[in-house]
Amino acid sequence: MLRILSLALLLCASIDVAAADELGTIDLAISSHRLVAEVAATPATRTTGLMNRFSLKPDHGMLFVFLEPQPLAFWMHNTYVPLSIAFIGSDGRIINIEDMAPQTEITHPSRGLALYALEMKKGWFADRGIGPGARVDGLDKAPRARE
Repeated sequence: MLRILSLALLLCASIDVAAADELGTIDLAISSHRLVAEVAATPATRTTGLMNRFSLKPDHGMLFVFLEPQPLAFWMHNTYVPLSIAFIGSDGRIINIEDMAPQTEITHPSRGLALYALEMKKGWFADRGIGPGARVDGLDKAPRARE
């Protein structure tokens, strides 16, 4: 039984690494805090997001890029890592941050028109004193959203 459990954990870890390798990354900064975000800029990558992942590296997350500013809402269907999401306007400033519980279908909306959403491990923003109004630097290097 222990051998099967070890094999299952190894498989989950390799799925996490493989999924992360498929997407490009971007270096971002909020205040003095640096992070690396995988970029989801297509309908398929935005739909999948961090689903079916069991871990995130420290200071790593996912940046969702949309075609135009709009009201956004995210949920945690098939997502196993507790996350915090920052909705970001076209000016690069955080509109609001929401904490999301794993494997729930509760929607977490932006409180304004957002062009980006940044998911990090739950508590990442709060632990660093980052809140609404904070500027996210490096977004100008993000790929444009595609249909």
